[in-house]
Parts: sequence; C-alpha cells; structure tokens
Amino acid sequence: LDAPVSGGQAGAENGALTVMIGGDEETYNAAKPIIDTYSKFNKLLGPAGNGQLAKAANQICIAGVVEGLAEALHFAMKAGLNGEDLIETISKGAAGSWQMENRYQTMLRDEYEFGFAVDWMRKDLGIALEEAQRNGVKMPLVEMVDEFYSEVQKSGGGRWDTSSLLTRYTRK
Repeated sequence: LDAPVSGGQAGAENGALTVMIGGDEETYNAAKPIIDTYSKFNKLLGPAGNGQLAKAANQICIAGVVEGLAEALHFAMKAGLNGEDLIETISKGAAGSWQMENRYQTMLRDEYEFGFAVDWMRKDLGIALEEAQRNGVKMPLVEMVDEFYSEVQKSGGGRWDTSSLLTRYTRK
C-alpha cells in the first residue's frame, strides 16, 4: 500500500489523519484496522500509486488556499483592516478553510517555526507538476505557488510552515 496522510502533527497526535490509500483491496482490508487507529477517514483509491496521486491533488488544493490566505492578509494589512476581525468574519462564509482557521493567527504574528515544511510542500508540488506534465495537464497556479515557495526557501525558510508564503509580502 501507499498511504500518504493529511492532517498535520495535530492530526497525527490525535489519531485524526485522513489517509489516501493506493493498493489492492485485500491488503487494504487487512491493514484497515491498524489504519483506523490513527485516522479519522481513510479510503482505498485504486491501485498502488493512487495514494500518492491523491496526496498530490491535496497539496495542489492547499497551495492555492494558502497563497489566497497570504494575499488576503497582506491586502487587509495594507488596507488598515484588523486581521483578527477580518478572519473571524470571513471564516464563517465561503472563504473559510482549515488553513484559515489554523494558520491565520501565526501568520499575523509572523511565526512559522512549526507545521508542514516548505521543503516538503515543494517535494509534493514537484510530484504533482511532473505527473501533470506526463498527462499534458497545465497547472499555472501550482507553477506560480511552487516558485513562491522557492523564494521562501531561498530566504532561509525551507523548514518553515507552508503558511510562510505571507513573508514574500511582509518581509521585503
């Protein structure tokens, strides 16, 4: 089985990960009782390799959401909006997301020494971009955000949380 996870350190510590699984059904069924101990949700998505492809799709979504959140917070700061009040409000509507709920406070405090590292995100986005190229899929947003993460790495932020995209705007 290939069985990448989503949910971060907190999800791992609380047995609340989402597991994206590739492999054969018999092996999955044998492993499921163990996987259930650390996951809130797991699903067999087809043959071996499909777990990694699902993780790539997950990271594509996260990359766009985090960049959108970084731009929104930067916009709010420059416009004179209170970041806490803004997020309290917009997180209750269609813009709400796990990233917004769990990362906006540390983004506003310029704290990034935790979480899912930029280095790991670049690895995952690289996998996604390679697979997209093999399949003739254009992903301009992912290419752009991957380049933005490259800039964060070059500034010494390879181990910072992925929410550190905001530093591209605030630390210039």
